[in-house]
Formats: sequence, C-alpha cells, structure tokens
Amino acid sequence: MASTVTSSRPGYGQLLRTRGAWTFLLPGFAARQPFAMLTLSLVLLVQHTTGSYGAAGSVAAVTGVSMAVFAPYSGRLADRFGQRAVLIPGVLAHTLAGLSLTALALTHAPLWALFVAAVPTGASVPQIGPMVRARWGVKLQDSPLMTTAAAFESVTDELTFVFGPLLATALCTAVHPAAGLLTEASLTLLGGLLFAAQKSTQPTVAAACGHARVEHTSALRVPAVRILIVIFLGIGSVFGGMQVSLAAFSESIGEPGLNGVLYGVFAAGNMLSGLVCGAIAWKAAPQRRLVVGYGALALTASGLWAAHSVLVLAGLGLLVGICIAPTLITGYTLVENLVPAGARTEAFTWLTGAVALGQAAAVTIAGQLEDRFWGGAGFLVPMGGTLLALATLVALRSRLATRPRGRTVARGVGHRVPVAVD
Repeated sequence: MASTVTSSRPGYGQLLRTRGAWTFLLPGFAARQPFAMLTLSLVLLVQHTTGSYGAAGSVAAVTGVSMAVFAPYSGRLADRFGQRAVLIPGVLAHTLAGLSLTALALTHAPLWALFVAAVPTGASVPQIGPMVRARWGVKLQDSPLMTTAAAFESVTDELTFVFGPLLATALCTAVHPAAGLLTEASLTLLGGLLFAAQKSTQPTVAAACGHARVEHTSALRVPAVRILIVIFLGIGSVFGGMQVSLAAFSESIGEPGLNGVLYGVFAAGNMLSGLVCGAIAWKAAPQRRLVVGYGALALTASGLWAAHSVLVLAGLGLLVGICIAPTLITGYTLVENLVPAGARTEAFTWLTGAVALGQAAAVTIAGQLEDRFWGGAGFLVPMGGTLLALATLVALRSRLATRPRGRTVARGVGHRVPVAVD
C-alpha cells in the first residue's frame, strides 16, 4: 500500500519519514558499496600483475559487459519471482566468482583465463540500486515525492562512488593489490544477505503486478527505455573513461594514491548536485531538463582531455560530476512515469546495465589510448560518448514526453498505470 503524502512539495525529511524506509535503506547502502569498488579494484589488480592498462581495462570490460547483458534478466526475474529469490543465489555466485578471479590474477594466469573468470563475476553483480528504487515505487505510488526519491537514490549511488574508489585505491596501494577485490567480494556477501533479509519491504509479485494476473512483457517495449539506454551508455563512458585516465594520470605524476581523491571529487560533484536537484520543485518538463542537463555534461566532458594539472583536472571533474546527477535523476523519474509497475525493476536494470556497458567499452578504449598515445588520450572517450548520446537525445526527445496521470491504460483489475505507445 502506498504511503500517504500530505504535501506536494518534495522534501528529504518527508521522504525519509516514509514508514519502513530505513529498513531497506541502510542494508541497501551497504550492499551497493561494492559495486563502486569492483571496476577500479580489478583495474589496479590486473595492471599490477600484467603491467598493462590495456589488459586491465579489457578484463574489467568483460566484467562490465557481462553485467550489462545479465542485469536486465535479473531484474525481470525479480519482478516475476521476488527480489529475495534472485538476490541470495546471485550474492553467493558473485562472491565465489570474485575470489576465483583474484586467485587467477595473483597466480599470473593467462589473460584468457582472466576473461573467463570475469564473465560470471560481472553476470552475478547484485542489482541493489534497481531493487531499492522498485521498493520506493511501491511505497510512493503516484506521489510527488518520487522525484525526490529518484534524487535520493542518485545521491546514495554517488556517495558510494565517493567512498568506493577511495577505499579501493587505499586498499590496493597501501595494503595489497588484491585487497580491493577481496574486500569487494566480502562486502557483497555481507551486505547482499542483509538486504535480502528485509522481506517486509520488498515488492511482492502481486504488488508489482497490481494485485492482478497480467502478462509480463519486456520493458524494452516502452520507447523511452530504449532512448534512455543510449543516454545512460554515454554516462557510462564518462565513468569508465575517467576511471582509467585518472589512474594513468596519477601514476604519470608519481602520485598513484591521488587517483581516488580525483575520482572522489568527481563523484562528490555528482552527489552534491543530486541533493540540490531532489530538493527543487521542478516546473520544466522532464525531457526538457534531460536535454539541457545532458548538453552541459557533453560540454564539460569535452574539456577533460586538455587538462594537464591536478587542480584543473579536479575542477573539470567536479563540473562533470555536477552535470551527471540531474541526467540520472531525470532518467529514473521518466521510468517511474512511463513504465508499467510490473516492469520497472527490469527497466531500472536496463539503465544500470547500460551504464555498465558504456563503462566497460570506455575502460577498454581508454586503456588502449593511454597505452598507445599520449597521456590523457583516454579522456577523449567521455567526450565522444556524451556527444553521440546527446545527438540521439536531441533527435528523439519527443518520445520521452510523459503522459498525463489521468490518461491510463488498464493493466489488470484494480490497477492503472501510464503506458507509452510506440
């Protein structure tokens, strides 16, 4: 049953007073922390054992592609059978796969063996963020607080990306090159099981389907989801390109530990703008906000390759981060407005998977550019990815128009949700 909301003005205080929210927010934060550590921990470990950023980026890319391919199926299964039924075996599989990949890297196994182990490691990454967003969707049906909830989740994601890279870098450089990946596997196991234990707040299959028997269809049938996938691919190119290029830049100036700080500044900008974005009662249409925000992102990302000092790079990274959060928040808000309830977890995982796929491609390309060309060449990847996605968004923005709440199509008895028509 949706919580009653007495005010149309969004507010974090009101959101966090939603009954039962903290029971899934706290374990959800712990469970999603490892996701922010995985790629960087893997890059630092494989680069240490092979001496090549190209090889490290390729292994990390396999992990990202595997996650992007399998995440939507995980989301669809969670919509159909419940989150707990999907999460527990996934957490166990990811932990075992991560430990195996670590052992292979430390024993200097051939590159093909690392690729093989990277597939189940990425495929089994638990989709905590989409599952938390789905729980908010049940709690806040048709509530004006949904935009605030989307902003809060974006801020939570970015808070993990402030601490995750810092923790991964500190563990890999000060403790042992494998410490980051081992910690990631351990946190996944502990946090994932704690989150899965919160049975009272997970959407039931009946709740996801409107308490009616309905046909489960793919979220890809909604045109907005297909467009948003392209947009989120561009965002993934920023994450991946910056992870590799910042690591290479930090090493080139003899300060490898600075990598986590620079990436943390980028993530902090994302987090702060997310806080502001969620506190504003927006009057502009979501698709218009998306075009403006993405244009700013492409503009700032296009300047990264020209930065040659720590301060300039930190400043540009902060601006890029500030531009990312409004795009993510608006994209997730559009999913809430346009995707039927029974397919939202899948839709969220498509977007999460798109970010992972864009990140994987960016890590690979940026790693090759850093190995073969000048220092900082990897920063061309965020520029290219965002410009291509912006062109797609401008051309197809009309398909992101939200439908009025009153115009709905029945999806089973007693439940009506907005449906976009292709």
